[in-house]
Amino acid sequence: SEYAREVLMSMPDSQELNLLHAHVCQALSDPTRLQILYALNEQPRNVTALAKTLDIPQSTISRHLAVLRQRSLVSSQRNGMAVTYTLSDGRVIQVLDLMRDVLRDILNQQSQVVS
Repeated sequence: SEYAREVLMSMPDSQELNLLHAHVCQALSDPTRLQILYALNEQPRNVTALAKTLDIPQSTISRHLAVLRQRSLVSSQRNGMAVTYTLSDGRVIQVLDLMRDVLRDILNQQSQVVS
């Protein structure tokens, strides 16, 4: 039934949560990777452009892109010597923005408690 499916969707089992953690949450656990995702959300870029935009060494960008590519959060397209990276699924930015909203609300609540 529809109700049973909703309950199952709202209560993930431990195997699904372990997969979510291993494939998505760990990839999102580094602020540099989050910056890369936001930059790629603006437009596809190569490593050099990402390094310049984020003011981060190319070797660091490449290392983080490897993780994001491995977890299928970004995809790459080779054009001759150039490799351009794109966001695989724009919903990841929606998720990050929602988490930022939650953070803002938490910080507002905490500041009101302190006041």
